[in-house]
Amino acid sequence: MNTVKLRPLLEQFFIEDIGDGDLTSDTLFGSHSTGEVQFTSKGNGVFCGQSIVLEGYQIIDPSIEVTIHCKDGERIHEGQTLATARGNMAALLKGERVILNLIQRMSGIATLTTLAVDTLNSPHTRICDTRKTTPGLRMLEKYAVRTGGGFNHRNGLYDAVMIKDNHIAFAGSITAAVKQIRQQLGHMIKIEVEAETEDQVREAIKAQVDCIMLDNQTPDSVRELQRLIPSTITTEASGGITLDNLANYRSTGVNYISLGFLTHSVSSLDISVNAITHKEALA
Repeated sequence: MNTVKLRPLLEQFFIEDIGDGDLTSDTLFGSHSTGEVQFTSKGNGVFCGQSIVLEGYQIIDPSIEVTIHCKDGERIHEGQTLATARGNMAALLKGERVILNLIQRMSGIATLTTLAVDTLNSPHTRICDTRKTTPGLRMLEKYAVRTGGGFNHRNGLYDAVMIKDNHIAFAGSITAAVKQIRQQLGHMIKIEVEAETEDQVREAIKAQVDCIMLDNQTPDSVRELQRLIPSTITTEASGGITLDNLANYRSTGVNYISLGFLTHSVSSLDISVNAITHKEALA
């Protein structure tokens, strides 16, 4: 993960939560009060977010000592200790919620992505995400998809051309849209077109696009349309694909299956943060 981009992101999250200070922790504990907290998984899944814990506590208080007990992408189980942090009590508690919220969500995405990859179980077709991410969290959520064994689609509107149904409607046709874009953009920019019918697929092939997304198609229709597309064009299936029917797309031949639910409908992995008291430490 790019820590240069991560740090300002975390700083903004801490500003939102802490504001002018933690009224509870700052009042209860002095600058010389030290303690330890432990991050523990309350379920089974895939861990993601070690940089969040390390960088987060560095921002709150550089003197906090953090130990990570598992790496990103590692399968974890209920009751497993994921990380420990030791330092000023008030600082530990100030950073707790933001760090916990993020690693729970990221671990949830990594867990769901791994489940999708395992469910598809294909040596040919890759699982990828979409732009259906939480505003402000795209970098983290897409990193979590990669951690879970998936791949990233475009990061934003700026790094690839994707001509969708509304673009086609405004431009008049796939041919017109592709022609206009090729006249203005350089050869380094790839062009993907969303196609819903056989006629659109044939038009996209004739326009020599780089990638065709087969949108809202059944496994059988994907398989039939795939036969029309030359191997030089990357293919993708999307729309209406769930964990329940994902395995049915295993033998369709597409290069990618993009799943919006990896990020927009995910459940966070349950993780807790608990203070380690002196009595517990001696046990």
